[in-house]
Amino acid sequence: MTKIDPTFYLKNQQPKTASNGTLGKDDFLKILMAQLQNQNPLDPMKDKEFVSQMTQFSSLEQMTNMSESFQNYMNSQNRTPVVQYSSLIGKQVTYPVKDEETGMVDHQAEGTVKAVSQSNGQTNLELEDGSSVAVEEITKVSNEED
Repeated sequence: MTKIDPTFYLKNQQPKTASNGTLGKDDFLKILMAQLQNQNPLDPMKDKEFVSQMTQFSSLEQMTNMSESFQNYMNSQNRTPVVQYSSLIGKQVTYPVKDEETGMVDHQAEGTVKAVSQSNGQTNLELEDGSSVAVEEITKVSNEED
């Protein structure tokens, strides 16, 4: 009878640094390999079981890769407010105009967004009349024909 490699004993395993308590694809592959190496030669793993486990592993790997890709996409979108506000191009926006002497809101103005720009951490909408408005000041967004 073959002996079990002592490195597979739980007491000889290195503790994991991840504390979330979930198994990853590497853990799944290690378990599968240990199962294959230590199976009973008189009763080997059935083909259906093996195919099922490989399918689960493949699905796990694809979901992990998709999750990482989606997370990278979301991170890239959050870093670029210009892309986030680009949907306002061609839209009619309303914003307050302040009196220069008092600093109080004098009236509301409207304009059509021509472009979106960013400088010094501030995202601005450039309007067709040449003026520029900070996105934080926008009070209404509508289609041009509204």
